[in-house]
Amino acid sequence: MTRVLVVDDEPQIVRALVINLKARKYEVDAAHDGASALELAAARHPDVVVLDLGLPDMDGVEVIKGLRGWTRVPIIVLSARHASDEKVEALDAGADDYVTKPFGMDELLARMRAAVRRAEPVAGEDDSLVVTDSFTVDLAAKKVNRDGADIRLTPTEWHLLEVLVRNAGRLVSQTQLLQEVWGPAYRTETNYLRVYLAQLRRKLERDPSHPRHFITEPGMGYRFES
Repeated sequence: MTRVLVVDDEPQIVRALVINLKARKYEVDAAHDGASALELAAARHPDVVVLDLGLPDMDGVEVIKGLRGWTRVPIIVLSARHASDEKVEALDAGADDYVTKPFGMDELLARMRAAVRRAEPVAGEDDSLVVTDSFTVDLAAKKVNRDGADIRLTPTEWHLLEVLVRNAGRLVSQTQLLQEVWGPAYRTETNYLRVYLAQLRRKLERDPSHPRHFITEPGMGYRFES
């Protein structure tokens, strides 16, 4: 049974989530502030965390950082904040997804299921091999094959591809990509991402103008879908 930790200081939202989740056979723990959330996470080891950013004792981003110090549990941020820079900050801190209030319960549940599914190891699956309908990425051998032929990537293209593939299904922020591929001094060079993503699409997508695998989230980042 999947265990969910709900962290929100609005009692009516917590109550609605607890009722809906329990009705769908989830086990649920609830915390109303950041300190309690961190204590519960350590004691109960949830399978997914649904976290509001606006907590009374600390910012939700601090909770994310606290969790990421010891666990890779999927974290879905739930917040009334609409600014993209706040979403990016939460994603950079280690959140897996973001749902803006007010939200539909069906959407939240679908995102939770997807986050938990991505976190589960698949028996017998070789994590180093990623297969799409267009190409195959061998992370161990650092090779990409399309239609039976190896595709040559530059070191930068490979590094960018590797970061996206290892975070398959997750939105990776522009800042995170720039830092991981080019380094901290390039945090604002978003034009680099546009150029190199266009090159990856041209080499790997069947229709680069309508990409299926390298998805842009405008103003926020990129997502790899297999």
